[in-house]
Amino acid sequence: MSQTNRPRVLIADDHFFVAEACARILEPELEVAGIFTDGQSLLDAVPALKPDVVLLDVGMPLMNGLEAGKRIKRLQRTVKIVYLTMNPDLGVAAEAFRCGASGYLLKTSAGTELITAVREVLKGEYYVSPLVTSDTDGFFLDIRVSDMGQEILTSRQREVLQLLAEGRSMKEIAYILKLTPRTVAFHKYKVMERLRVKTNAGLVQYAIQQHVISPGM
Repeated sequence: MSQTNRPRVLIADDHFFVAEACARILEPELEVAGIFTDGQSLLDAVPALKPDVVLLDVGMPLMNGLEAGKRIKRLQRTVKIVYLTMNPDLGVAAEAFRCGASGYLLKTSAGTELITAVREVLKGEYYVSPLVTSDTDGFFLDIRVSDMGQEILTSRQREVLQLLAEGRSMKEIAYILKLTPRTVAFHKYKVMERLRVKTNAGLVQYAIQQHVISPGM
C-alpha cells in the first residue's frame, strides 16, 4: 500500500475520458497513480508503481485487457484486477476471472457500484455486476469446474496475433515488440499453423472470437 495510506490504483482504458471519469470517482478513497490508454504501457508501469488495484477495459490496443491482467498477476500476485467494460458476455467475464480478475462490471453501472466493487475486492472478495449475471454462485462454480486445457498460443504469439489483427504491418510489429521482421514472420507462421488458418482474415476472425480484439477495432 502506498505511503498515503490509501490503496493505489492504476486505470487503463483506450478512451481517456472514461479513465479520467473513473479516476474522479475513485480519488476520494484511492490514490490514482496512473492512467493509461493501452495494455502494454499499463503492464510496463506496474513494477515501478506497485498498485493495489488495477482497473482496466477488456478491449485495448497493443495488448488487450485479458492478456495484460494475466501478466500483471504474474508480476504482482497480490494485486486486485477489476474489469470495467461494455461487454456483458458471460464467456468474456468467465475468461477474465480465469486470467486472475477479482471484479467485473459494466460501464453502464453507476459510479457507486464501481466504489463498491473496489471496496469488495480490496477485502479479498469477488465482485460481478448484477448487470452481467444474477447467479454469481453458479457463475463462479462454472469457472472452477470448466476444463481450461492448455493454451494454444504462447504469450509472444498472442502479442503478434493481436497486432496483426489490429492491422499492423510486419515492420510496425517488429518495432513495437523489439524484434526483427524475420522473427515476426516466424511467429505469424507458427500462429497460423497452430490455428489452422491460411489468411489474415482468418487471424482476425479468431482474434475477435477469443476477445483478443473487439469487433470494432
